[in-house]
Amino acid sequence: MSAKDIDFNNLGFNYIKTDYRFRSNYKDGQWDAGELTSDNTVTISEGSPALHYGQQCFEGLKAYRCKDGSINLFRPDRNAVRMQQSCQRLLMPEVPTDVFVEACRAVVKANEAYIPPYGTGGSLYLRPYLIGVGDNIGVSPASEYIFSIFCMPVGPYFAGGLTPTNFVVSSYDRAAPNGTGAAKVGGNYAASFIAGKEAHERKFSDAIYLDPATHTYIEEVGAANFFGITANDEFVTPLSPSILPSITKYSLLYLAEHRLGLKATERKVAIADLAEFKEAGACGTAAVISPIGGIQHGDDFHVFYSETEVGPITKRLYDELVGIQYGDVEAPADWIVKVN
Repeated sequence: MSAKDIDFNNLGFNYIKTDYRFRSNYKDGQWDAGELTSDNTVTISEGSPALHYGQQCFEGLKAYRCKDGSINLFRPDRNAVRMQQSCQRLLMPEVPTDVFVEACRAVVKANEAYIPPYGTGGSLYLRPYLIGVGDNIGVSPASEYIFSIFCMPVGPYFAGGLTPTNFVVSSYDRAAPNGTGAAKVGGNYAASFIAGKEAHERKFSDAIYLDPATHTYIEEVGAANFFGITANDEFVTPLSPSILPSITKYSLLYLAEHRLGLKATERKVAIADLAEFKEAGACGTAAVISPIGGIQHGDDFHVFYSETEVGPITKRLYDELVGIQYGDVEAPADWIVKVN
């Protein structure tokens, strides 16, 4: 689909082939310079460790068209660092931060026609990924790797506005104690499919995962991080070594403290203590914030601010962060990388 054929006012979150993607190959102990290519297919050996042993990781970030026509990339350096941490966990070669950021810039520039116009609520979603490839069969790290970034235009996550939805606590574990929960690897997501399916069948938005060791503390909400606002206006997110370190979450922690004047804390959040929160939500790249109306835990259903209306502090946080991303609100230092 060419950019001129896209209805930017009615985008979902679906794959759309754009014109160019960046691709770089690792062989003989080093990365090549990489290049932009129009080929959206990847040919790899049938023995690639990415296929058999899950040696792969990925990222997600967005570029935004501003009111003045310029283009913002939101904190790509943090995605670079998180991918490096995932690579360390899976024994894969790291992509240097400057290479990662410049590759993102190159992909956005090459596909500028696909960036939704300012005011549509859309953005250009970037998907960097790194996979272990080559002729392997033993259970060991690959000797060759592919790093690539592709992109597509996506619409606002909330087509009907910022609306609370309900979630259900799952009996499944998202990740093992001391496992790969803090790395952005495909296996974590594949393991969540069945819990998400069961949640949807019960008419919930998604599943909530508890800590795998004791099943008493909240960890993640679907593929997003949890946050809550206490009665005394403390912004709280769960602390655990098996939670993915969300760039959105850490951005909200900063904004809650420095822009809204709240106390911002990472700590354990017991599923038995939901009553301490007057507002709650899930946060991540795709939705920024998904307000939580209520949580079903066993036979108990706890409602936070409302099942139909977003809480005032959650709304302020959402407006502040989205305003920064689209260039309408001044950003903290180094949060925005200008593409043009």
